[in-house]
Order: sequence, then structure tokens, then C-alpha cells
Amino acid sequence: MKILGIIPARYASTRFPGKPLIDLSGKSMIQRVYEQCKKASSLVEVVVATDDERIFAAVKAFNGNVIMTADDHQSGTDRCAEVARKMPGFDAIINIQGDEPLIDPNQINLLASCFNDISTELATLVKEIKTKEELFNFNTPKVILNKNLEAIYFSRQVIPYLKNVNPDDFLNQYTFYKHIGIYGYKTSTLGIISNISTGNLEKAEMLEQLRWIENGYKIKVAITAHESLAIDSPEDVEKVLSALK
Repeated sequence: MKILGIIPARYASTRFPGKPLIDLSGKSMIQRVYEQCKKASSLVEVVVATDDERIFAAVKAFNGNVIMTADDHQSGTDRCAEVARKMPGFDAIINIQGDEPLIDPNQINLLASCFNDISTELATLVKEIKTKEELFNFNTPKVILNKNLEAIYFSRQVIPYLKNVNPDDFLNQYTFYKHIGIYGYKTSTLGIISNISTGNLEKAEMLEQLRWIENGYKIKVAITAHESLAIDSPEDVEKVLSALK
């Protein structure tokens, strides 16, 4: 199976403008993400998808593969769909977050392995929640899985809610999972879902993947034990620099 890794990268950001080009010990963040992705044996090719000339030039400067995309995409999925149209011939696409400079190539390979099952249309990763802070953090989407390791719902709330159990004991009574924001799409499926309108579930939770579930798509899940480290704000930079050391 031919799989393309796409790294969507926007310059504009409400919380952290210019984030892809910040310096992390001598290399830009987008370069570090790109180099980690290139180590993933499951990817035939890796490309940065951007709408900004500065990012385009920066990727070219380190001899990376980059493509210009429209500036009106509402999500990384939409940007990936444009790239898939411009770069045909791939069976599946992996959408890799551009703000995880330490992404583990094995996580990419794990997600790609979901497509060994020919029935897989969409795929993502989850990780077991270990702390109450994560469990009750509305910024950490939770996931419910069925017995076929498919995601049946995502929520910012704690799901499932354990009736007659003290919230302090939730983690002792049930295995909860959080969503890891990396997606895989069968290329043919990506072309369809990028044209689906936003649904009520997505509007309610502000989680894009609920649009797919609401329209009847199955999302295959692989469970990772690796903790990701993303840069969402300037305060996160020091954490990554410490990890690099």
C-alpha cells in the first residue's frame, strides 16, 4: 500500500502566529516534524502543505518536499484533500500535526498499520488516560471504543459517565482513552468527507471527527502508549527544548 504523509502548516495562528518557523535548537519546528516523519517506514513520501510563502521557502531551504495550497481551508483534513488531488496515486493519506517536533515515527507506522485491514476507511490513535487532570480536562477529547477497536464517539466531557461511582474513583473502575490528533484516511474516503457539511455533533463539541461519525463512517483505532508533546502556545517551547536536550 502506498501511503503519503502530509504535514499541514499554517503561518496564521490565534495563539501562536508563525509557529511552524520557530527555532528549536537550530532547526525550525516544521523541519523537525518533517525529519521525524521521514523516519517512518510506512510512508512512501512526506510533504508539507502550506498556504504561506515563508513556510514554503523554509521547507525548500532544507530540501524538503512542499506544496502550496489554498488559504481558505477550514481544517487540516481539507488541506490534505487538496494535496491528494494534486498528488494522485496514493492508497492512503496520513495527516500529521505540524506542531509535534518530537513525533515518534513508530506512532505513524502504528496508524498506517490500520490500513492493513482493507475495510478501514478512517483511522486515528488513542492513549489510555492515567490522571484525573487529563480525564476532567475539557481540552482533552475522550473516546469510546467498540469491541472492534472503532471509535463510536468523541467528547470533551468524561465518557462514559460512571453512575454511582465517585469521580475520584473513575480511573480505578474503568479504562478511559484520550484522542491523539493524528488521522489516516483511505484516499477515496478523504475525497468524500472533505465535501461533507458540518453537522450538529461537530458544532456542539467542536471536534471535526464527529462529522464523519454522524455521517456513518467508521474510524479504526490503534492504541499507543507513547505520550505526544505538542507546541500549542509559546509556553510549551521550553518543554520541547528540554526534551531535545
